[in-house]
Amino acid sequence: MIRAVIIDDERLARNELKKLLQEFPEIEVIAEAANANEGIEKIDSLNPDLIFLDIQMPGKTGFDMLAELDKAPDVIFTTAYDDYALKAFEVNALDYLLKPVEPRRLADALHKLHLEETRDRESASDDEIAVNKSLLHETDQVFVKDGERCWFVKLGEIRLFESVGNYAKIYFQSNKPLILKSLNALEERLDEKVFFRANRKHIVNLRLIEKIEPYFNGGLLLELKGGEKIEVSRRQTVKFKEMMSL
Repeated sequence: MIRAVIIDDERLARNELKKLLQEFPEIEVIAEAANANEGIEKIDSLNPDLIFLDIQMPGKTGFDMLAELDKAPDVIFTTAYDDYALKAFEVNALDYLLKPVEPRRLADALHKLHLEETRDRESASDDEIAVNKSLLHETDQVFVKDGERCWFVKLGEIRLFESVGNYAKIYFQSNKPLILKSLNALEERLDEKVFFRANRKHIVNLRLIEKIEPYFNGGLLLELKGGEKIEVSRRQTVKFKEMMSL
């Protein structure tokens, strides 16, 4: 069962989408939200697998809402405007549906979701870290393959994981290979005492932070030993300070 939240300021649009989704028994609509702030609350409390997200809403747009999330579920945009399509795919949306939503296009979007789930289940491919589903520790060695190049690297030597679409870029020494793995899936495997989710796009190795500076909006700026500068989101800054203080 795929747990979904509908985020749209138009009640009629939410009702219409719920009616269309009745044809897809694998989708369970667990909540609705009428604006971005409500949407963030629902996502934080319910941890859905999927959100149907309007773009133009009073206050914050759907894009603004996604920017505030540290971990976003799969996203299918629903909008009356077709001039946001490129930006929607830049934020890794599964699909972009124009209102009124056509049943056939909705079916296509959900098919993409099923394809992504299948790929995640079959994630023992050659382009991924070849390990099982148990928690990884910093002393563990992991096998990384990117094209023709292969590495056997100690996890503690990896200073940064960066989300690049459906891939993750791994930073160690001077190498930056790509693996077919989402940041969320990696986070589940990593020891949170060592690896910290700084924002939606980055997981950093706490042991390899060189410098910490205050950043605007109440966030922090981390400089890693490789020279990379990573912003800690405002929400994650609170967690970071709690973890790192006496």
